[in-house]
Amino acid sequence: MKRVFLFLATNIAIIAVLSVVLNLLGVDGVLDEQGVNLDIRSLLIFSAVLGMGGSFISLAISKWSAKRMTGAKVIESPANDTERWLVDTVKNQAEKAGIGMPEVAIYDASEPNAFATGMNRNKALVAVSTGLMQAMSRDEVEAVLAHEVSHVANGDMITLALIQGVVNTFVIVLSRVIGHFVDRVILKNQRGHGIGYFITSMVAQVVLGILASTIVMWFSRQREYRADAGAAELVGSHKMAAALRRLQGNPAQAQLPDQLAAFAISGQISSGIKRLFMSHPPLEERIAALEQRKP
Repeated sequence: MKRVFLFLATNIAIIAVLSVVLNLLGVDGVLDEQGVNLDIRSLLIFSAVLGMGGSFISLAISKWSAKRMTGAKVIESPANDTERWLVDTVKNQAEKAGIGMPEVAIYDASEPNAFATGMNRNKALVAVSTGLMQAMSRDEVEAVLAHEVSHVANGDMITLALIQGVVNTFVIVLSRVIGHFVDRVILKNQRGHGIGYFITSMVAQVVLGILASTIVMWFSRQREYRADAGAAELVGSHKMAAALRRLQGNPAQAQLPDQLAAFAISGQISSGIKRLFMSHPPLEERIAALEQRKP
């Protein structure tokens, strides 16, 4: 319930901020002064602010929201050998990857998983679940940490936010154009926009958003291969492959919040057309890709 409340509150706050920005920019609608034709300039500004702005505001507060949605506790001062090992391992990997030291956190969850987030590659957050620490050996945990550090070093959080923002912008533009077409050509409204425009735009935005998400998920799956390869460079292909094999026997059943799922070590696996909406490739395909790497 806490995760749901924080998710809704965050999104409401983002919408409120963007609404203020649109008003300051003088973008109160998408029609021209006569209320007949689309004002392309206003439509593009409106769509870009909502599409790109929403993605980057979410990215900007990603560390804050991640800590609260998962209950992750940042290790400020290691309280035991395990915490000290986690911090030292991430520190060594960050130095090798050429990034600033991320915050290291542990969150309470029975499923083995981990994630990285943050809009700055030098001020990121890497978190592991208690379930992962219990299910894996230190060599395997080291590989998982290297995978997450590689996400940070590759700038994957920023890249995916940019791709999501561009996709969102096009979806908003096209949905409004479709709504305007239906309102003018089919419903024969000559001025302003009727209820048909708003209903059509909302339906089109949902449908186009679902279709467009396949593009974002394709990029997300490519990032996973890159992060696996980056981890192999840091700790060796054999350790990364071993960690993925361990995940095959201990799949992450519980989902992380949507904002974090794409940056976890593994995700839920689907078949058929549902594969298009997977944020992660199947574990066996990732293992095969690692085994094909030159030693």
